[in-house]
Amino acid sequence: MLPLPEGHAFPMAKYARLHERVAAMAPALGIRLREPPAATDEDLLRAHEPGYVRAMAEGSADAAMMRRIGFPWSAAMVERSRRSSGGTIMALRAALEGEGVAVNLAGGTHHAGPARGGGYCVFNDAAVAARHVQAHGLARRVLVVDLDVHQGNGTAEICAGDESVFTFSVHAARNYPAVKPASDLDVALPDGTGDAAYLDALAAYLPQAIERARADAVVYLAGADPFQGDRLGYLALSKPGLAERDRQVLEACHRHGLPLAVCMAGGYAPDVEDIVDIHEATVRQAAAHWRRAAGAPAL
Repeated sequence: MLPLPEGHAFPMAKYARLHERVAAMAPALGIRLREPPAATDEDLLRAHEPGYVRAMAEGSADAAMMRRIGFPWSAAMVERSRRSSGGTIMALRAALEGEGVAVNLAGGTHHAGPARGGGYCVFNDAAVAARHVQAHGLARRVLVVDLDVHQGNGTAEICAGDESVFTFSVHAARNYPAVKPASDLDVALPDGTGDAAYLDALAAYLPQAIERARADAVVYLAGADPFQGDRLGYLALSKPGLAERDRQVLEACHRHGLPLAVCMAGGYAPDVEDIVDIHEATVRQAAAHWRRAAGAPAL
């Protein structure tokens, strides 16, 4: 959690509510909750420039940089951002070291680029985690499947020219950010795209991304913001449609034997409980995927 000014637009309360729900269902679903370590400077510097990491750590970033991020600077903001990246590192390591799938209950901060943050994102957890497992010899190639409603501009920028990290983004064409650096595979959808058209596009392009990436592992950004009525999203998926989206990604990873880390990414529905419902369903799908991969009986 991050203390924010009264009336701030970011739905910070969703994280505590999601944790409460996951903790309640954990015994029945075989979920083990762990607190992640903070990402180290060494971790962050594989994805971000030294001056930017230093500015965030010291609180020396100028007002324009902090406006672009959307949070006021505080030591708590930096710690939370390090922990968010640490959660995706821990999830990806766990997946690669035998769990098959693990979930960060935060993360998905895909607007943070090499030398800047943006869109409520300070450090890019997907890029940081991918570079971490590569540096530690756990994976050579990583696929980032970004299904937040917004294009993953920061991830695309960090990983541009790096053939070992394949970036795949399905997003609303007209939405933030205005400038969208090219991912390795971008699928831009028109306003109002609903379940059927979205799922058809995912079914068509996800196999292409997997084939082209030749990856050893996947980081999956399961954004809640393609949901119909989301304040910052222009698509119109239902909750069952988003659950089917998750199932498609998990099933594809299962077929190809790909370990994956799942992170939550964005969600800005007017009712925070709708956001939490969507994220909870993603966690439930991941737990079912884990049971299947482990050969455990279905619940």
